Amino acid sequence: MIKQMLKDRILTDKERKNLSILEVIRKNGPISRTDISKITELNIVTVSNYVGHYIKKGLVIEGELDESTGGRKPVLVELNPKAGYIVGVGLNMLSMVAVLVDLEINVIAEIKRERTPENSETTIHKMVDLAVEIIEKSDIEKEKIVGVGVGVPGIIDEKGRTIRWPQSLGEKDVSVCLSIKDTFEKRLNIPTFVENDANAAVLGEKWLGLDRDVRHMLYMFSGVGTGVLINGEIYRGSTGAAGELGISSSQASKDAIVQMASGLGRWEMDLGMTTRARALVSKGESSAMKGYAEGDADKITFREVVRGCKEKDPVALKVVEEGATLLGRKVAFLVNLLNPEIVVIGGGIEDAGAPMLDAIKAAVKEWSVEEASSQVKIIPSAFGENAVALGVVGIVAREVFAQA
Repeated sequence: MIKQMLKDRILTDKERKNLSILEVIRKNGPISRTDISKITELNIVTVSNYVGHYIKKGLVIEGELDESTGGRKPVLVELNPKAGYIVGVGLNMLSMVAVLVDLEINVIAEIKRERTPENSETTIHKMVDLAVEIIEKSDIEKEKIVGVGVGVPGIIDEKGRTIRWPQSLGEKDVSVCLSIKDTFEKRLNIPTFVENDANAAVLGEKWLGLDRDVRHMLYMFSGVGTGVLINGEIYRGSTGAAGELGISSSQASKDAIVQMASGLGRWEMDLGMTTRARALVSKGESSAMKGYAEGDADKITFREVVRGCKEKDPVALKVVEEGATLLGRKVAFLVNLLNPEIVVIGGGIEDAGAPMLDAIKAAVKEWSVEEASSQVKIIPSAFGENAVALGVVGIVAREVFAQA
């Protein structure tokens, strides 16, 4: 069981070595101790001592013998995936997702639920219900669950106990004073880690999705939040508010922002594409999206926009291009400011496919300096709706490894 989960805490020397060795085993196992030593640049005696400790704890198991050019064949080691399990719950634009994985991040169970417009407290309690449901569905003994990760929009305090929207309204801040960490731990009695959705997603993409080491990276969570990775670490800013772009528009009114915050991030996460599609169809523009929505323009959702885009519906393509161009300008600003290697487009809007990505890339090329835009890669999320849930799973797994 994890002793503590505090984000950005300073790791001890032992914890750094634990994380380094176990990460190499996770990514490369079965692997010999000699190869672990080469990759981690730790001496073979240190590696052997640490690996011996993991074997005694049941975290690592010895397997087959490696090929040898002569002499004694080295024994290969690998993670014991059944040594522990992790639950991840993520809140998305249109859904909430729960996954249960083993220590190799193999998905054992997965549940997705449609997200309905409700207040923040109700939403959090539904996320707890989802965590309970997936544990029961998996038939995994609760004692084997080593940690729970939760990904939600907003500013998370340093201990993951409250979440707040980053907008001063003059009289007071818009706050969600719900103790998320305590709510989960009281119900589940399992150590819980709470992380901002975009930060969780960028770490998940880096740790689980990319096939190469990336030091500078952005994850655009729709048009609302941005996960910023600088020198391989999450950049949070001085108060943890870095990356909150959703209410940066000069057109946002005070009343609109209050309404935005009361729904725990459920605002314009589709870049306004659904609102725009409804307006155009209501004005009489011909679109298959109306048929998808049972003939009622007001029932058009982002799912109808995505379907229309994939089927080359002109209105859907129009609103996607408009929304993507606006997002592309935000991305261009960040590309100029931070000069990342990769920008991942996620949060659900990537479902619109090539028209979305092409418009973003065109805007970045137009509005960014060539030295930055010519090198950056703009790609869709590798995990789609699962990105946040898998991201917080990855964070918990790193804590498990560090504290081994």
